[in-house]
Amino acid sequence: MSSHSGSGLHFSPERNWMNDPNGLIFYKGKYHLFFQHNPFENIWGNMSWGHAVSEDLINWKELPVAIACDDSYAIFSGSAVVDYFNTTGFGTLENPAMVAIYTAHKHDDSHQAQALAYSLDEGLTWVKYEGNPVLDLQLNHFRDPKVMWDRTTESWLMAIVLPKERKVSFYSSKDLKNWAHLSDFGPVGATDGDWECPDLFPLFVDGNESSTKWVLLISINPGGLTGGSGTQYFIGDWDGKEFIADDVKTNWLDYGRDNYAGVTFNDVPNQRRVFIGWMNNWEYAHGFPTSPWRGAMTLPRELTLVSKDGKISLAANPVAELDNYLGEKLSAGDKSEQLQIKASISTSEGLSTKFRVTADAGSYFEFGYDAKSKSLFVDRSNAWNEIPSSHIHSARLTGDEKTFDICAIVGSASVEIFAVGGTLVITDLLFLSGVSRSVSFEIAEGCQPPRSIAVRAIAPRR
Repeated sequence: MSSHSGSGLHFSPERNWMNDPNGLIFYKGKYHLFFQHNPFENIWGNMSWGHAVSEDLINWKELPVAIACDDSYAIFSGSAVVDYFNTTGFGTLENPAMVAIYTAHKHDDSHQAQALAYSLDEGLTWVKYEGNPVLDLQLNHFRDPKVMWDRTTESWLMAIVLPKERKVSFYSSKDLKNWAHLSDFGPVGATDGDWECPDLFPLFVDGNESSTKWVLLISINPGGLTGGSGTQYFIGDWDGKEFIADDVKTNWLDYGRDNYAGVTFNDVPNQRRVFIGWMNNWEYAHGFPTSPWRGAMTLPRELTLVSKDGKISLAANPVAELDNYLGEKLSAGDKSEQLQIKASISTSEGLSTKFRVTADAGSYFEFGYDAKSKSLFVDRSNAWNEIPSSHIHSARLTGDEKTFDICAIVGSASVEIFAVGGTLVITDLLFLSGVSRSVSFEIAEGCQPPRSIAVRAIAPRR
């Protein structure tokens, strides 16, 4: 998890604290990643929006702090849009404003309201709107606005949470300044913590443009699947006023410990829906032993909807851009700092398949298929420090697959596993000693090798 200036796959700031991704947007050939950032210290505080850009979602360049906290307010999570129709009057049709919609959080925790800032130079410098706040319910918990342009109603649509009430509220606006309440969703699903960072967006089912469903992401902390923070999702329909879920049982976006507060980019070309999460968990985020920076993002993932056995599921897979960084094929025992391990695993013999990734100094983690529980698993018990946490995370196969695919991306301090077409995902931080990694898959007693395996080094940034 080296910083972006090294060969790391995962964005992290050069120094100091980072948490939630904010304001994800594609504009003029660049992906903009804003993020919760403490510009002064390696702990949470002084919340401001940091800023980084990338042309390919993998190689990031950190820019100066975009929107800084002031004496009264911190700049909490939110989103960004490009106001192409100049509905705000902040820009022009020739040079539309990039507009950030964020939560202004009073430093004494007494008040949260929604505010705007705008930029006319592609996000480098920002002006806070003098009419702030634009949405204020006089609450101390009301945050994380995610705004998009709703083509069907030709207006701005905001999803935002009432964290303590476990509700997502939907608002509509013609100009980003005046907001009308449409409806609320919740409390349903997982409700054992604060709801945060909602995101509502449409996706084609199985890539079929005549079949659209809407997805609602809701992060929750605590109360996640593995303890601490996690993200649930609902699939349903949006009628311009309310979100109606197909069912209200909890679906987890990720079965690992370390993918929180993730949201998707606005305006990505070709209607791709790209997601990034904060690769951490609030249970131990502050004790994370890195310096001079703390916090990293997950690998960007493309989200799709797939139907299987009469059910629609959300799938996540590494963005295709990662393929440009794949190096030579490796065999068991070859060393590389970062690896992609792709395999096809057979379940029909009722035997487990276990991969072990070992670091130079002997620490290791294991992942694979456990036949007894019919599940995908990661076991990081031997690749972790003293931070107390659960170390074995698993996701049960839902169908009766005779074989299934698995893709593991091993970073310098993490593993991200995508299986069964991306419908099962496990993201876990690791503490492997040493720098280089060797990969070996153990065929332990009662274990079988995969049907096929391809291991590649992930090359450093060019």
